[in-house]
Amino acid sequence: MRIQVLGGHGGLARGFSTTSFLINDELLIDAGAVASTLSVQEQSRIDHILISHSHLDHIKDLAFICDNCFGLRKTPFQVYTHATVKKILKEHLFNETIWPDFTILPNEKNPTMQIHAIEPEVPLKIKSYTITPVKVQHPNDAMGFIIEQGDTAVLFTVDTAATERIWQLACEMKNLKAIFTDVSFPNALTNVAIASDHHTPASIKLELSKMPSHIPVILTHLKPNYREEILKELSELNEKRLRVLEKDGEVFNF
Repeated sequence: MRIQVLGGHGGLARGFSTTSFLINDELLIDAGAVASTLSVQEQSRIDHILISHSHLDHIKDLAFICDNCFGLRKTPFQVYTHATVKKILKEHLFNETIWPDFTILPNEKNPTMQIHAIEPEVPLKIKSYTITPVKVQHPNDAMGFIIEQGDTAVLFTVDTAATERIWQLACEMKNLKAIFTDVSFPNALTNVAIASDHHTPASIKLELSKMPSHIPVILTHLKPNYREEILKELSELNEKRLRVLEKDGEVFNF
C-alpha cells in the first residue's frame, strides 16, 4: 500500500497543507489539499474519496477537485462519509450559494460527484480495499478509517481526542502496519485541545497505552504556529515508536 501525504498539517500556510492522504493514486482520505498539490490529470484519476468529518481543513478541496475535473471524467467521484457530514456538505458547501452543487451538475443522472452515507463499523468494499469507518472523539460524527488491502492494514484517525473503540479494533488486528493520528497543540494549550477535541504531546502519551504496542505511530495535524514547541515536547516523551510527519509530500510504503 502506497500512501502519499498530500497534506498533513492542522493549519494552512506556505509549506504547510491541510489533511489529504492518497492511497495508490486512486483512494483519497480527506480533501484538504488534493486540488492544491496534484495536477488536474492526477486529480481526475481519483475515483473514491473518504471524508472523515466536516471541518474546512478536511473538505475544502472537495469543492475544487469537482470544479477542476468537471467534464473530464466519465463517472462521478464517489464520496463516502457519515450521514451527518453528507447533510452538512449539501447544506453549507454545495448549496449553490457558497459553491455549485456538483451532485446535480452537469445533471442528476451523471453528476460530477455522488455522496454516500456510510455507517460506523459497517465495512465498505471498494475495489481491492476493505474500509472500516469507526466513530472517534471529534465533532459532528467524525470517523477514523481502517484501510485493508491484502495482508496490509493502516489506521487513520487524524482528528480526534482520547477515544476508545478504534483502538479496541486495532488491537484485534493481525495485519496492522501503521497508525496515523493527531497531535495538534502544545501542552500549554491543553484547554484549547480539550475544547476542540485534539491531542497534545501529554495526552497522546496516555493514548499510546490503548494502541497496539508494536505498531509505529505517525503523528500529523500539528498546528504550524506551534510546530517547534510540539516537536520539543514530543522528543521529551522518548517514545521510540512515535514519528512526526516531516513534511507534506512524504510517501510511505507498507
